Amino acid sequence: MSAPSAFDPPAHGVHPHASGWLDVGDGHRLWWSRHGTPGGRPAVVLHGGPGSGSSTRHLAFFDLTRWDVTLFDQRGCGRSEPPGCTEHNTLPHLVADVEALRRHLGLPAWLLVGGSWGATLALAYVACHRASCLGVLLRGAFLGDAADLAWFLHGARALRPEAHADFTLGQPAHTLLAPYHAAFHHGTPDEAQAALHRWLNWEAALASPQHAAPASVTPPPPDSAETAGLLVRARIQTHYLLHGCFLPPGGLLAQAQALSTVPCVVLHGRQDLVCRPVNGWAVHQAWPGSVMHWVDEAGHEPFHPAMQRAMQHQLACFAEHGRFAPAGHAPGSTA
Repeated sequence: MSAPSAFDPPAHGVHPHASGWLDVGDGHRLWWSRHGTPGGRPAVVLHGGPGSGSSTRHLAFFDLTRWDVTLFDQRGCGRSEPPGCTEHNTLPHLVADVEALRRHLGLPAWLLVGGSWGATLALAYVACHRASCLGVLLRGAFLGDAADLAWFLHGARALRPEAHADFTLGQPAHTLLAPYHAAFHHGTPDEAQAALHRWLNWEAALASPQHAAPASVTPPPPDSAETAGLLVRARIQTHYLLHGCFLPPGGLLAQAQALSTVPCVVLHGRQDLVCRPVNGWAVHQAWPGSVMHWVDEAGHEPFHPAMQRAMQHQLACFAEHGRFAPAGHAPGSTA
């Protein structure tokens, strides 16, 4: 999952040392780029959403003199083609795409860095391709199960009642996804724009810290490129949510007990209203040898200063030692 960002710094403008397209079949082509130092420790950033697309802002977490970082846009997202396409677009497809990209780039293994929906994809990928993973950094884990969907659609109402009323327009929570999906995929421009405004405002309300008043979003003009991109994200996001995120049998944590040989650190903001903190704890409890860091001041926002410091610290530690900092040793976090 992802939400509008309150702290996003401007894009760094770091030019890739390599970029291109990867045809993954089914009519889909993925856009990828590599940044940093060729021959540095390889990492791949799995973006959120579903549907958000990659961003060079995530390079701020890395010391690019030591890392070779791959960014890519998942099926239908960002610059990948065709934009907004939900055909042949499921979690197993995305897992296969990540592995196909690793092989295409000739990398024996890489570090996975995933936040929110990116953490969902990271968990699904490492369960299938342990040998391809140097380690896994998860931020604000979204497990995509019924409890997560119920929280997003209904449970968070307890903390954001006014915003939830605008989001639901009086409809029962269990019926919400279908009309939003229909508006984004088949609605008139006015219907899609109205639905997008309500959807973004609900995400923004959850992205606000628990102690703060809910944020709101002013949508861009209907005919703008920004609106087109937001509608692409909304189409893919509702496609995944409506289909239960295409989870494997038993859910994402069913195979975690077998992942003890893969280093893992879980960073979770204690104020996260989008992806519940209990998710981070569940991953840590299920994954033997994983490290758990609570980032006390942060919510879901990856660029909150405390979360950004924690990300930078963990990646610097891995670059130096090939392992993550132990519990209690990340800036701004607690064990």
